[in-house]
Amino acid sequence: MSIPLPRPIAAYFEADRKEGAEAVARCFTDNATVKDEGHIYTGREAIRLWKAESSAKYSYTAEPVAIAQDDRRTVVTSHLVGDFPGSPVDLRYFFTLEDDDIAALEIVP
Repeated sequence: MSIPLPRPIAAYFEADRKEGAEAVARCFTDNATVKDEGHIYTGREAIRLWKAESSAKYSYTAEPVAIAQDDRRTVVTSHLVGDFPGSPVDLRYFFTLEDDDIAALEIVP
């Protein structure tokens, strides 16, 4: 199922699917934050390292299946399937956008 996503969010999922950690990091503002699995990553370099480490640890596919608004954030529910504990799982991605980039991302079950 394909759902319409705002350009910065679509770019994030596309980079995660095909292009790797460097491309994922370019989707964010210079001082962006990512909250994932109890950790906070601040800045593009920290985000690049987070994505590189998680991609090296697990293979997965993420398919956005729903989109909603939560105050200023865009919430994308994505179905993840891979070789990680608990697969498959639906995760919610809370994106805060700034112009045409991602300023903040929080990923929660």
